[in-house]
Amino acid sequence: MLSAWASAQTTAAPIRLRGTIESIAADRLVMKERSGERVELALAPNLTVTEIFPVGMDTVTPNSFVGVGATPQADGTQRAIAVLVFPEAMRGTGEGHRPFDFLPQSTMTNATVAGQATAADGNRLTLAYPGGEKTVVVAPGTPIVSLRPGSRELLVPGAGVSVTAQVVGEKATATRISTGRNGFAPPY
Repeated sequence: MLSAWASAQTTAAPIRLRGTIESIAADRLVMKERSGERVELALAPNLTVTEIFPVGMDTVTPNSFVGVGATPQADGTQRAIAVLVFPEAMRGTGEGHRPFDFLPQSTMTNATVAGQATAADGNRLTLAYPGGEKTVVVAPGTPIVSLRPGSRELLVPGAGVSVTAQVVGEKATATRISTGRNGFAPPY
């Protein structure tokens, strides 16, 4: 069955779905979205698979380019949901600060680490991007991940996934899938 979003699409604008793979075939994926909805997607012939894997806080260094999903705090800082350390070849990807669709009022900041300090509530990162900067608190236990090219062998039933999908030729189609290995799931 196609999900309601696919039926309602009037443009080919991509959306993000998050959930768990129920089944997979050469040209089709069935997933259970985090809302509980069962979604069936065609797989694009040029599907990109990205492996998400855990790294330590020690990989977040001055001048690292990171993507931080966060929620705003009363003092004007952001509290990290997760930190993605981009490979150097991806520096500049989506640079800036904007709303993020993971949680209500969540944000995404893709920026360069301009400063770093340890505080009672965790590590504080100063993230700089053209036209601004944000201070992000990374509490102990916050997932810190990186990514690398993956392959379809990572797409197995039970795997947690983040899927970029869009309507292609009237079919809901997965164009990019991010997942982990051996049960590791993307944090958002």
